[in-house]
This record gives sequence, C-alpha cells and structure tokens, in this order.
Amino acid sequence: MKEPIKAPKSSAALLFRKPVRFFSLERVFQQLEPGMNAAFDLHRWVAPRAGGSPATILANWRAARKCRADVYHVTGDIHYVTLVLPRRKTMLTIHDCIFLYSTTGMKRRILKWLFLTLPVRHCRLITAISQATKDDIIAHTGCDPEKIVVIPNPVDGLIRYEPATFDSTNPVILFIGSTPNKNLNRVAEALKDIRCRLDIVGNPPEETLRLLENAKITYAVSSGLSSEAIAEKYIAADIVLFPSTFEGFGLPIVEGQKAGRPVITSNLSPMKEVAASGACLVDPHDPASIRAGVLRVIEDAGYREQLIRAGFANVERFATSVVANQYLTCYKQLLSA
Repeated sequence: MKEPIKAPKSSAALLFRKPVRFFSLERVFQQLEPGMNAAFDLHRWVAPRAGGSPATILANWRAARKCRADVYHVTGDIHYVTLVLPRRKTMLTIHDCIFLYSTTGMKRRILKWLFLTLPVRHCRLITAISQATKDDIIAHTGCDPEKIVVIPNPVDGLIRYEPATFDSTNPVILFIGSTPNKNLNRVAEALKDIRCRLDIVGNPPEETLRLLENAKITYAVSSGLSSEAIAEKYIAADIVLFPSTFEGFGLPIVEGQKAGRPVITSNLSPMKEVAASGACLVDPHDPASIRAGVLRVIEDAGYREQLIRAGFANVERFATSVVANQYLTCYKQLLSA
C-alpha cells in the first residue's frame, strides 16, 4: 500500500538586517526557527548592506524584491524592506521605537515616515514584543490596535539554572548592555562604596569607565560573546541588574529569572510587566533607589528567595515553544489572505 503523498509545506521568508555590532534580534529568531520549521519551510534572507543611508536602503530594496515565499516576515530594524514585499502576505516585528526619541527635526520626520508610518500601513500584520511597544506604535501612527499582535521575546534555551551560594560579602552583579538607555552612569553612582564586582557585557564609553573608577567599583568588561558564553555569565552572577530607562522588552530580565538569579529592574513599562513579581523594581532615574534595591537584595536572604521563586514561575510564559506557536498563528493568518 502506497503511503499518502504529503502536501508540501508553505514557505516563510524571515528577513533580517545585516548585523554589525548587535546580534540580539538574530538570537531571538534563531531560537524560534527549530520549533517553526515543522509547520513552515523557513528561509533566512539577510540584507546585503548595513546602515541607513539612501544607497543602503535602495540596495536592500533591490535585493528584497527577489525574495520569494508564501509569507514574508521582516524580523525588525529594516522596517522599510516591507515596502517592496506583497502587502497581504507580509508582517513586521517592531521591537521598539527608540529612534523617535533619539533624533529630532527633519531627520526624525524622515525616519518616522520610512521606518514606522509607511511600513505599518503597508503590512497586513504587525507584531510588537511588548504592550509598551504596541502603545508606542499606535501613538505615533494611529494604527488600528487590532492589526498589532503582542508576541514577547523567548528566553534562550541555553540559559540554565545551576545552584550556587550567594556571596553577600562581595557579590557579582551582571549588567547587560552599554547604550545610554541601559543607565550604567547612574549605576556607577548607585554602587559607590558597595563592595561588589560589576560584570559588564557591552562596550561602555571611556567616560562611563572613568565614573566607575572614580567610584572605586571593581568591574570587568566583555563584548562580542557567544550565546554559550552569555549563559555562563548568568551562572557566575549573584545578581542581575537591569535598571534601563527605555526598552522594547528587556530580555536580561527573563534570562536572569531562568538562571535562578535575583533580578533588579526598572519600575517602568515594559520592564515591570515582563518581570511580573519576579524582580526588585527600582526607579531607574534615581541612583538612591537603585542603591536601595541592590542593598536589599544583598542583605535580605528571604527576599532573594522570594524573587527567585516568582521568577521561575514567570519565565514559563516566555518558553520558545510558546512564542514560536504565536508566530505560527500569524503566518497561518497571512496564508488565509
């Protein structure tokens, strides 16, 4: 008896920027692809050029026009690529709108039009990685809220829990990121005279390093780490400190929770929603508040255990299988066009 012929899977093209310094976006979808391949034949397309110059945008448009699939998913950053893809088969993931807050004048208007307004109008579906990002998109474009689906980032499968004795006399404080919104300058002020070792993953400017040195904070800096090396950083940490002033999501929060480490983060959206009850919330604009949070976590063992237990419970909603299924639901919706 002949086996029934299986219908070919529909194809989905995942369109990526050309990475230069940061790989967080690529790591997010790299984790999801194995769980999505069972339902769709996935193709990875990478923009040939990096940057935002007119020549780069035109080159990436020309290349994207040649991409062929049943559905198209622009995974972030190069939002303008959606404009040369089939409208009813295309979705765009928007991670944040930070570029609107870091530019002014004519440059801001051009970026808003090319990277937000036109792409949002053109796509059939938009996914945002947090409610805060969705709210930003609606505020800046007037987009119909029904068009935007909130799908969080998944927590890396390589992040794991290994039990360790908390070092309350000289804790290792893991700090991920070095862009201005990560708030390392205020952290330097907050940690002054607290005996600790600050482990920074990023490329802090010389000015920030001088602040750390003036505050007599012991620190180490590393960058360009693999996913495996970052997982080891969480294992080696006693505390994960993430008092960011602006984020689209805040992945170190859930990574710290999965690693079973007490997390300190901002009392702002989306960080407080991502963390739920599994983090110590502080005012990121107030070094005294950051300092109080760090001292409470160091000195109160019962509070630390409470945060860790709540973190383990919270992180389940960011499992790769859960997030992959949410994206697959969107792909199937595009196929129904």
